[in-house]
Amino acid sequence: MAQSAQGIQTLLEAEKEASRVVAKSRQYRTQRLKDARSEAQKDIEALKAQKNKEFSEFEKQNGGGSDDTVAKANAETEQQLKEVNALYAKNKAQVVDKLLSGIISVSPQVHPNAKLAAKKAKPAA
Repeated sequence: MAQSAQGIQTLLEAEKEASRVVAKSRQYRTQRLKDARSEAQKDIEALKAQKNKEFSEFEKQNGGGSDDTVAKANAETEQQLKEVNALYAKNKAQVVDKLLSGIISVSPQVHPNAKLAAKKAKPAA
């Protein structure tokens, strides 16, 4: 009986040891998961910072500030107004001459529709 009690005691100790090993493995696995999550979070933050930096640089190169855009638009508008005014001053006399010649030299003609109406109105004899 003593030997069977000792065998049972050995089995109980082996079970306790196995429970400790399993608990230690679970704790190790939990710690590894926590470490992996924190490492992944660090990587995500680093990637976010890098992408934000790249976006800021891209925005500076391509978008500029809204003040720069407004200033460029105003400069282009002023340039185009100067060109239009220069063309107006250059061609004003020619346009006035063409208008006056069109008004002064009138050659009256009967409208084609009026000609058709006159033909229809004349009775055939």
